[in-house]
Amino acid sequence: MIGHLILRLTIWFLLTANFTLTNIVIGVAIALILPRNVAAPESVKDLLRVLWKIALAIPIAFIEAFEMLFRPHRYEDIIIERVEAKRSPRLIFLDVFLITFTPKTIVLKYHQEGWYEVHRVVRRKPLQQASTREETP
Repeated sequence: MIGHLILRLTIWFLLTANFTLTNIVIGVAIALILPRNVAAPESVKDLLRVLWKIALAIPIAFIEAFEMLFRPHRYEDIIIERVEAKRSPRLIFLDVFLITFTPKTIVLKYHQEGWYEVHRVVRRKPLQQASTREETP
């Protein structure tokens, strides 16, 4: 409860950039009125695992960006990635963020059956021609 209130107030102050007493009262009122999240809580182990993956993705994103600058990636591919079983909406959001954070990949669609459609750019022409189209340089 307190964590949600602090998060909502932080967002409010970032949006308004106003720390007057009136604005603080309005921010607290809005933070208390907004509906609560009814999603199932995640295990700490799952959250820590995803946060670790995000921390590792930061240097990988820089490496991929430089690689794309110096070695052109002219082809694209769509792949399917499975979602781990029983993921909460927050963990699914973090998964999508993690996939999209790196420059070579972006999630096109999340399917309720438990998988993501991921678009990626590749350096060489993929072996499977059925799901691949060539990008014009």
